[in-house]
Amino acid sequence: MISAYISKLEQKIDLTYDQMNEIMSEVLSGKTNDDKNMRFLSNLSIKGETDDELLGMLDKMQELSLKITPKNQGTIIDMCGTGGDNLQTFNISTTASFVVAAAGGIVAKHGNRSSSGISGSADIFEYFGYDLNAEPSTVANILEDYQICFMFAQKYHPAMKNVSSARKQLKTRTAFNLLGPLSNPANVKNQLVGVFSNEFLTRLPQILKRKGVENIMAVRSNDGMDEFSTSSTNSVCILKNNIVTVNSIDPEFLGLHKSSLNDIKIQTKEDAIKSFVGVLNNTANKSMIETTALNAAGGLLVGNVVDSFEDGVQLALNTITNGKAMNLLEKFVRNTGDIEKLKEIVDG
Repeated sequence: MISAYISKLEQKIDLTYDQMNEIMSEVLSGKTNDDKNMRFLSNLSIKGETDDELLGMLDKMQELSLKITPKNQGTIIDMCGTGGDNLQTFNISTTASFVVAAAGGIVAKHGNRSSSGISGSADIFEYFGYDLNAEPSTVANILEDYQICFMFAQKYHPAMKNVSSARKQLKTRTAFNLLGPLSNPANVKNQLVGVFSNEFLTRLPQILKRKGVENIMAVRSNDGMDEFSTSSTNSVCILKNNIVTVNSIDPEFLGLHKSSLNDIKIQTKEDAIKSFVGVLNNTANKSMIETTALNAAGGLLVGNVVDSFEDGVQLALNTITNGKAMNLLEKFVRNTGDIEKLKEIVDG
């Protein structure tokens, strides 16, 4: 069956939602080989994915995934980027997630090891002893206790192992790079998503609108980051109350300092850990702290904690400077990981 659909893609013929759902059933159940998977993904990318095709893929991914059922009351969010900006920055969304949780938000963080950067969200959590293979019920309890948890993509999407080899061999971005961040196992309805292209900045909220989401904020910085940047203006597309708006966010207008991308870059996994902790205990450089605060502001807005970027930035900065962010990290690591690992970093 997949061969006929690959032929259509080669001819630049769009597939229907149902056809894409069929293909994904075959691919994710391991009934296709690497060659067919590579041809499918590459031809789909060359043709260009339609909204129906992406939705068909996403729904099948979620159907076959493990799920968690959060016990928390309130708006649960996720915040992550689609990756692939190749800028080697510190783990901005992971750091910002702890700030959001410490400031009153609830973050069901979903992520993986890094595909293009030095360190991914999974690498950070794993370093501090968090069990990436914890069962969904355990993760739901962690979220209830600390307002933040981590769901390792490889644990929650076991069927994706059937395309991992093809993706590695292709060495190019595929539809899965976009869909991974959208397939949160906690079925969050509110999300901050960094995107790798201006095209998906506006398309992504429209796609998720069809899935009954509430608040979606897609962002791409004008200096190429799939997150909010303090070194340039940022393009933002917001879906709220079924209305889509596009805005530009200037960090200097929000009272932040214009930084340089070099100020937030890292070179090693050790740098990644130190930057993450450094921001949360307010010892990192100003650019890292303010970049985190700006991204946290987006999460606080999506999570209905604040009503404006100005309030979000102020709350995020206060949460770092008053020690709440670091206190949360200490409690989290003490009870879900190895506190000695954190002490080593803090004590230098």
